[in-house]
Amino acid sequence: MKSNYKRLGDYIQLVDVRNKDMAVTRLLGININKQFMPSVANVSSTDLSRYKVINKGVFACNVMHVGRDEKIPIAFYTDDEPAIISPAYLMFEITNVKLLPEFLMTLLQRPEFDRYAWYICDSSIRGGLDWKRFCDIQIPIPDIEVQRLYATLYKTLQKNQQAYKKSLDDLQLICSTYIEGLKKDSSILKKLGPYIKQISERNENNNHYPVLGVSNSRTFVETKANTSGLNLGNYKIVRDGNFVYNPSRLNIGSIALRSESGCIVSPMYVVFEIVKKTELLPEYLFLWFNRQPFSDYVWFYAFGSVRDTFDFGLMKEVYLPIPSIEVQESIVAIHHTLETRKRLYNELKTQIQNLCPILMRGVVENMV
Repeated sequence: MKSNYKRLGDYIQLVDVRNKDMAVTRLLGININKQFMPSVANVSSTDLSRYKVINKGVFACNVMHVGRDEKIPIAFYTDDEPAIISPAYLMFEITNVKLLPEFLMTLLQRPEFDRYAWYICDSSIRGGLDWKRFCDIQIPIPDIEVQRLYATLYKTLQKNQQAYKKSLDDLQLICSTYIEGLKKDSSILKKLGPYIKQISERNENNNHYPVLGVSNSRTFVETKANTSGLNLGNYKIVRDGNFVYNPSRLNIGSIALRSESGCIVSPMYVVFEIVKKTELLPEYLFLWFNRQPFSDYVWFYAFGSVRDTFDFGLMKEVYLPIPSIEVQESIVAIHHTLETRKRLYNELKTQIQNLCPILMRGVVENMV
């Protein structure tokens, strides 16, 4: 091993702080992109006093699934407020001033590090990586000034990302608050029924339309059904501007607005359109369908069957605020801006994620 490669364990030590007084409630997990994220675990009956408290400047990692995922989920915590993580995670901090934490995090994001961690993990079903083997990993550690240069660049990128995220959150708050405020104006609260009409146009000529379904993320997707040899003449045609929803899965978000040329969907789907487009914009209505209160409404009013069916008759009974068309256009414009910023934010995160290995490749090559 090259002399400028050092054993990682000589620079770090384990940290184990428990949430004994239950003072911290923010629960986080770590994804395979090496980022903290809100936990999706159901902890309603879990003793959170056993969970570990992570503070700013501490690393956390999940070493149990390295062999399965071929990556080691590991992240550096930079928030000022503490959070809690699973007791199964390992936490560690740097104890040697000759290694900067931001520089180490860029090293840990290299695909070469993941491949090596996968190579040395154990032979269990999940492919775990124990602490001793993790500490034995050799990493390149250049002079502190070189580290500081790369660490400064990394922190600047992170700071820009966080600033962009804050502006995104502010815009989301403005949009959500404004829509919530509309509900308080009883003069614009209208029943949806007079504004919509069900459509049941069938593909009787068996035209070659794409066969699509509707996912629970409120988008059209290619159907998973085997349509080979199937008579598609009974399938429903969906035109530009039509709404489609699965009456058995609307409670989990299975609804979409078509904004392209025609397609066909299963005859069990409900297809409808707005008949008063000078009073109600399709994009505004779709925003309303995207809100969590609408999903809660569907859960409550759906039939008591196994699938909780929400038919078109129930859809017509929905009440929603319908302001002037100018106000609707403004809300839709804000939402489009919000969606564009979300896309740019995700692209920014991906670019930063991809940039770290490139930076570290230069460090390693220079040291070699």
